[in-house]
Amino acid sequence: MIVPKIKVLKDKILLGRRMKMSLSNNRTVELWASFGPKIKEVKNRLTSELISLQVYDSSYHSSFDPDKVFEKWAAIEVSDCKTVPKDVEVFTLNGGLYAVFCYKGLSTDTSIYHYIYSTWLPNSEYVLDDRPHFEVLGEKYKNNDPNSEEEIWIPIREK
Repeated sequence: MIVPKIKVLKDKILLGRRMKMSLSNNRTVELWASFGPKIKEVKNRLTSELISLQVYDSSYHSSFDPDKVFEKWAAIEVSDCKTVPKDVEVFTLNGGLYAVFCYKGLSTDTSIYHYIYSTWLPNSEYVLDDRPHFEVLGEKYKNNDPNSEEEIWIPIREK
C-alpha cells in the first residue's frame, strides 16, 4: 500500500509543448521528442526536473474510456515568462491541494493509477479536484527502467 503525502502546491509557471491524445492513442513519446530540443533554449529554468502534465475536462474521470481525449504537456518550470522560445507555450499551473505518490518502476506500468483511483481515493477523505494532474520526473527518473522514480501529483479536495 502506497501512502501519499498531502501537499499544498504554490502556483508555477511552466514552459512547454502540448498535444491532444488519448490513452489508446498515446503520443507522449512524440510530444517529448518535439519539446526535448527546445529545453536548452530556455534561459530562466528553475530546476532540472521535467514535468509531464495532463489537463482533463471535468467529465473525464466519470467513467473509464481509453478513447477519451485529453491535453498533455511536456514542460519545465521557469521563474517567469518574459523570454519564451519559438514554438514553446506558457502554462500557469494554479496551486492547490495534491496527493503526491512516490512511484518506483516502469512508467508503462499503469497499476499505480488503478490503485490511486480505485483504492486510495475512494477510501480517503478526499475527492478529485478539477485541476491538472502531473508527474515530476527528477534526477532518479529513467525512462522505461524498473528502478526509475517519479512523483505523481493528483489534485484533490476534501469530501
